[in-house]
Amino acid sequence: MPGLSAELVQQLYRTPPDRFVAARDAAVADARRAGDPTTARQLARLRRPTVAAWLVNLLAIRRPELVADLVQLADALRVAQRELRGPRLRELSAQRRAVVGALVAEVRKLAAAEPDAPPANRLPLAEVEETLNAAFSDVEVAEQVRAGRLLRAASYAGFGEVPRPQLRLVTGDDEEREAERPTRRPGPQRGRPEAAPRPDRAAERAEQAEKAAQRAARAERARQRRALDRELAKAQADQERAEAELTEATGQERDGAAVLDGLEAELAELERRRAVAEQDLSRAKLARRAAERAVTVARRRAGEVEAAVEALAAEEGDADPGGGAAD
Repeated sequence: MPGLSAELVQQLYRTPPDRFVAARDAAVADARRAGDPTTARQLARLRRPTVAAWLVNLLAIRRPELVADLVQLADALRVAQRELRGPRLRELSAQRRAVVGALVAEVRKLAAAEPDAPPANRLPLAEVEETLNAAFSDVEVAEQVRAGRLLRAASYAGFGEVPRPQLRLVTGDDEEREAERPTRRPGPQRGRPEAAPRPDRAAERAEQAEKAAQRAARAERARQRRALDRELAKAQADQERAEAELTEATGQERDGAAVLDGLEAELAELERRRAVAEQDLSRAKLARRAAERAVTVARRRAGEVEAAVEALAAEEGDADPGGGAAD
């Protein structure tokens, strides 16, 4: 393999989470067989996404043009937030809600087209929506969404890139009215006494209380986020350890299966040789029995011939004495 390709990574992150580890391990094995340990290590470091993250990745991979529109709108929203332009901000916010709703509907369609996707009533579409909303406020999340390599759902409790500064909202009408307003010069005016400033203390206190509540809420969310991040880090460490143990156990199982296959092959060869030896032994036994029968027949025949020879000799002996006297 020439190296870790984006197409291979996209193929893995298109895979449903319950089959991600098996697909990744298969790709690692292919890379090792191809003699590419660097790619194998890079593949082994890829982590399984959650179901919500997989759905967002599926959207980015299948419909990249929709995600590009989301990122473009997010950039425009961040610019409007920094400039604090009220009408433009309201317009873009309405577009954001419409775009997020359309993208969630598209995610539902893409999931329905995947054969191994969870059923529609179990899709974490709320987490998908939170992640898409977070992409409008967090550049890093937006880039992860666009790359299609998100590992977990993201959320953002506030609005904009940073907490809103304590400034008055400026609109075009306010600037025009400010320019038309005459400059007040110091000193008393003729015909009536100078009016003392009368600030709205209640409104100011209410605004301060609201800002304090917002700061407290942000602090609480930050505390919860830190706690969840710690818990997530521990869970991911446990997952990585379990996956490493699974990979090791899978390798041991594969090695054991190879040894067993070899032993079974050897056993089959021994069984074949045993059958051949048993056949040879059977033939030898038959040959021995035939030879024993032949020996018996030959011995009996030899005995008969010996008896005949002895009988003939005896007859000749009986005949010889008379013949000797005649000589």
